[in-house]
Amino acid sequence: MQAVIVEAKRTPFGDKNGMLKNYRPEQLAAPLIQHLSQILTPDDVILGNVVGGGGNMARLSSLEAGLPLHVPGMTIDRQCASGLEAIRTACVMVQSGEGTMYIAGGTESISSSPMKERARFSPERIGDPHMGEAAELTASAFSVTRKEQDDYALLSWERSLAAFTHGTYSEEIVSIDGMNIDEAAAKIRPMAKLIKRAKPVFLPGKGTVTAANSCKEADGAAAVAVMERSLAEASGYKVMLRYAGSAVTAIHPHFPAASPIDAIKKLLHQENIKAEEVALFEINEAFALKAALIARTLGIPYDRINRRGGALCLGHPYSASGAAMMVRLLYEGRALPNGSYVMAAIGSGGGIGLAVLCQVLS
Repeated sequence: MQAVIVEAKRTPFGDKNGMLKNYRPEQLAAPLIQHLSQILTPDDVILGNVVGGGGNMARLSSLEAGLPLHVPGMTIDRQCASGLEAIRTACVMVQSGEGTMYIAGGTESISSSPMKERARFSPERIGDPHMGEAAELTASAFSVTRKEQDDYALLSWERSLAAFTHGTYSEEIVSIDGMNIDEAAAKIRPMAKLIKRAKPVFLPGKGTVTAANSCKEADGAAAVAVMERSLAEASGYKVMLRYAGSAVTAIHPHFPAASPIDAIKKLLHQENIKAEEVALFEINEAFALKAALIARTLGIPYDRINRRGGALCLGHPYSASGAAMMVRLLYEGRALPNGSYVMAAIGSGGGIGLAVLCQVLS
């Protein structure tokens, strides 16, 4: 059995307490589920969710979308890696023969979350720093300069601006009650000046992590349809991503921004390929630090990382971010030669890294 990703969509992303503030996570996921189930009813719906109100968000979202009552649901919490983990799980289920069609991704409404404080990532004896503080710890431990972070941040903002200007993001989006443009589209400012004058947030006066080289919290959802290849071909899909493998690793909880490095290395080793053989990487931009560090450590040029920009501009709806990266890879894959490799990698609270490798089929 071969698992393939055949279709992928996301909602527009809204700032925390912004345009999507009145939508619960199941209301964000439901239009995506409806869209992705137009041809076939899925065997299951698998969604990541981090700051919802508890319960089985995937089942709730499935029912909200009007799917038949016999479709179950499974909710995953691997913090920021949850949406990508949901897709990975669906692919493995198809490859194992457990099912032939799944909808998988993540949904997050930070604005409506009942959680007053974030979850604990690490016990007190190890230490549980705020993610921004952990970013500063990572920057110091791996000698990532403020300039490296700012240079990448500017590049990402420029790419996002280009994607908005040329309408590139619009092909990814399923509208929410007529809203079909990311909230960031109306708020992009000349970032070169802002990046240079932004002050360190977590280590005032001596830090490197600023509001301009960090993401914003956001509301939104993203999901893909995962199918068995022969069924996908029989259903008329032409361009697909074949699931080629994945890896999950963990490091010290103080350095989550560095956690994708080992996951990427492990995945490349187990699939017997080199980083230069991967045509395109999507790396979550919770902090510019992460992309800059991964690029430098693994020798990946920026022209193969996040060509449409990312969370620095659009925002970071926790569990939806990893799924949104797979959405971008599906659309970007259409311009790549048949057989090209693409990879999504994300780090999450607690120091967990997850990477998923796919191959373009066209």
